[in-house]
Amino acid sequence: MKPSTAAAKLDVYLPATPEEFRTGTVTRDELAELQKNPPQWLTDLRRNGPHPRNVVAARLRVSTSGLARAGITDPLTTDEINALIAEPPQWLVRERQTFEEVRREERRLEAREADRRAEQARREKA
Repeated sequence: MKPSTAAAKLDVYLPATPEEFRTGTVTRDELAELQKNPPQWLTDLRRNGPHPRNVVAARLRVSTSGLARAGITDPLTTDEINALIAEPPQWLVRERQTFEEVRREERRLEAREADRRAEQARREKA
């Protein structure tokens, strides 16, 4: 697979990976081995960053769209993320609220759909 695909599966920022990782290809077996027994560079990247947008968003508990709205387009390190968490700016507070509202609505819709399917199954049995 392409290095970009492997980096995405490993949740690391591709430009921060070693040159041999970026320029080569990664087999499924190699990817499984990297996940099972990560080398030091992978452990360090996961711990310290820089982190890709999806990881930054997850750690901040916002969506990737929320990061874009806030103008956060560059990868962030763990220290930068921790600084934002320690003293959340207004955009982060607002985006967390928005993200939680969206998740709440998604859970509500899933529950409603599950209830609808259960009711339909009861009717079919009758």
